[in-house]
Amino acid sequence: MDPVLKFVHVSAFAVWIGGMFFAHFCLRPAAFELLAPPQRVALLVGALGRFFRWVGVAILLLWASGLARMGRVGFAESPPAWHVMATLAAVMTAVFVVIVGAVFPKVRVAVASQRVADAAAGLARVRALVAVNLALGFATIASAVLIR
Repeated sequence: MDPVLKFVHVSAFAVWIGGMFFAHFCLRPAAFELLAPPQRVALLVGALGRFFRWVGVAILLLWASGLARMGRVGFAESPPAWHVMATLAAVMTAVFVVIVGAVFPKVRVAVASQRVADAAAGLARVRALVAVNLALGFATIASAVLIR
């Protein structure tokens, strides 16, 4: 069972981190290069909306698999890296909740109302929060690999 839990855990994390990296360093710059602001914000809102749904699933799988693994070993007996990962995961989850619960809905409303400047400002806030989560994600990978 542990290899299955580990596979689910790593796969879900790959979806989340890989998606953030792609959106931050590939999709957004290309959209800025090739599209006018109204099309750019519409594309980014459409893509991020789909991505955030997948991240929601990934987060559920991450917490379920991570807690299941910790439960099997025992929380007190779990390796220190797991506790670091869980702490970083809690912060990352909180940042994600802020994005999807507070910031992104306002961006969607701005796009639907054709308030491009407001949508762009909201997307800039999303981008900053995604950058925070991306950094935390890489810190999580470092803790998994480097802490013994």
